[in-house]
Amino acid sequence: MASARVTALVTGGGRGIGESIARGLAADGFDVTVTGRTRDQVEGVAGDIGGRGLVGDVSLRHDVAEWAREVGDLDVLVCNAGISGPGEALADVDAWWRTFEVNVLGVYLCCHAFAPRMVARGKGRIVNVASGSAYLPASGRGSTAYGASKAAVHRFSELLAAQLAPQGVQVFSISPGLVRTEMTSGFGDDAPWTPPECAPTLVRALASGELDALAGRYLHAEHDPPDELRRRIAEIQAGDLNAIRLRR
Repeated sequence: MASARVTALVTGGGRGIGESIARGLAADGFDVTVTGRTRDQVEGVAGDIGGRGLVGDVSLRHDVAEWAREVGDLDVLVCNAGISGPGEALADVDAWWRTFEVNVLGVYLCCHAFAPRMVARGKGRIVNVASGSAYLPASGRGSTAYGASKAAVHRFSELLAAQLAPQGVQVFSISPGLVRTEMTSGFGDDAPWTPPECAPTLVRALASGELDALAGRYLHAEHDPPDELRRRIAEIQAGDLNAIRLRR
């Protein structure tokens, strides 16, 4: 009897970083579901990788609930969908809060929908996409909504990881780095661009289970390549590294 294929769902998987992650997981043999708001992008990627495309908005509870109903159990959940938010420090309230609805509530709704099913099975992995904006020093520029929302994503991931690890579910927080996408089109050629293959490479390593000991840590796709992480697991744990902490 053929064994069941391992399953994954990638939010915001119709373009950019999410598309690269979806394609990478499919190449590793995962049965991948791609979600997003733009039908032709979602269905195009899903068709290319032999997966499933589901249209919807991560910030809408009924959309996420429908995804969970259609997909069922997952081995890997990648919460990648996100928006950059308004550039003004004190922007329109609704526009500012919309960033949190997508970037934070969207992550929470997906975890809320799929993590209990992982717990019931005693296994599963969740990768939440945060950002260097969660911890980098203020430079007088950058979206207050985006940075604050990504800091929330990381802290949520760290707390959730500590609570779910004893139940067999590992939660990771990653930064994909600065990758050339539609969202980053405003950055110049001299920006510190991250190679686009870094994020999918890291997610594929996390999905494999070989780095479960680093659940809850802050992992950067470019600066923490899987080979280095494998070598440094004991060092990272002993020194409480790859963590956002207050130092006095």
